[in-house]
Amino acid sequence: MPASPSDTHDLVVIGAGPAGLAAAVTAAGLGLRVALVDAAARPGGQFYRQPAPGLGAARPEALHHSWRAFARRTARLDAHVAAGRVRHFAAHHVWAVTRDPAHWTVHAVTGPDGGQGRAEVRARHVLLATGAYERQLPFPGWTVPGVVGAGGAQAMLKAGLVLPGRRIVVAGSGPLLLAVAASLAAAGAAVPVVAEASGYAGYARAPRTLAVNPRKLAEGAGHAVTLLRHGVRLRTRSAVTAVHGTDRVEAVTLSRLDRDWRPVPGTGLRIPCDALAVGHGLVPQLEPATALGCATRRTPDGTWALVLDDQQRTTVDGVWAAGEAGGVGGAELALVEGELAAYSIAGRGVHGSLRRRRDRLRRFAKAMAAAHAPRPGWTGWLRADTEVCRCEEVTAGRIQDAVSGLGARDNRTVKLLTRAGMGWCQGRMCGPAVARLAGQAGPAADRRPLACPVLLGELADGQG
Repeated sequence: MPASPSDTHDLVVIGAGPAGLAAAVTAAGLGLRVALVDAAARPGGQFYRQPAPGLGAARPEALHHSWRAFARRTARLDAHVAAGRVRHFAAHHVWAVTRDPAHWTVHAVTGPDGGQGRAEVRARHVLLATGAYERQLPFPGWTVPGVVGAGGAQAMLKAGLVLPGRRIVVAGSGPLLLAVAASLAAAGAAVPVVAEASGYAGYARAPRTLAVNPRKLAEGAGHAVTLLRHGVRLRTRSAVTAVHGTDRVEAVTLSRLDRDWRPVPGTGLRIPCDALAVGHGLVPQLEPATALGCATRRTPDGTWALVLDDQQRTTVDGVWAAGEAGGVGGAELALVEGELAAYSIAGRGVHGSLRRRRDRLRRFAKAMAAAHAPRPGWTGWLRADTEVCRCEEVTAGRIQDAVSGLGARDNRTVKLLTRAGMGWCQGRMCGPAVARLAGQAGPAADRRPLACPVLLGELADGQG
């Protein structure tokens, strides 16, 4: 139900992943009345997904690193909720944020699928901790059952204690691949190979950044040890360029790539498997922010992120952001930025050590993005009949016809001519691919009036 003026909070945090959780408990500890609004039933976000209580997991922390940092903050959250300093709105899907002269109003629909009602949460300040989602680049066979996102495979394991298959190839680009492969192998899956389309030589261009981030190096080394122990091969400059199978993945073709990610002729290697976990990095989720008019910037890996100052403030007065919304950088950076934003919102001085830690981790995130940025030659993986937009079943051939035959030069025009991006995901999955095929470096940071699907009945009730 709509909140009354007396329900106005000092701060509403959207998202209860590492950044939002850290911000909420820090702000409450500084004396602010906080509302924490999240789509999930429990805090943790994508990174700290946990098995459902009914599964009886004895050691859920075994699937995570930095679990103690999370456990400390969830304990603090529970204490703040019990004391009335934080109101936790779980299973609330935020579809819009509006403002009047006195406060902000967060509009949400409730329930697991957003169809059980609506709610409005009011606050004087807003912190966006909306996280990110996986970037997928299409290739022949990527719609065959058994092909899952790399992060999706890890989510299945963390939340459901299940594996997407018994013999799983892990492919794509970015440091997430090593973590996913290590988790799958440790859980009992056979992982014949991890295929990294870029490589790791790009990190060598930032030696000082590496030197001041030893924990990141140790984390990578830990994954490498796990892969070595389980006999997992790592192939750089390689990609899955085709999936074989009709009702289920039966094998993949692994090809060598040149520096621009074009497949090298004659290098295709067929690898039997029953599942493929694939992803090419993460894309910041910006819909609530861009709808408010927050400025964005292009990141080194071709995605868009919010423009933030050194106190995590966006370009819209009264709105802060932390975590992946400001550029993908991982859980440790998100925790630090959440704390820093809370100090800023509370009007407290930020410790120099906290800010220096944020800057150090953010520099590493920039080096990571540059090292794993997709190269334009990946379009050489495609055939004319390869589906690019799965929701609307739009093929690469149809998009190329729109570009070469009808003069489309951007993903918006391609959408109007082919319906690519008009389906349920609204272009989140196919947007980068459509933009590249249209000759763009990447899709624009769209302004959407609705940040998530909303039933017409809920919108109509809001007008009553």
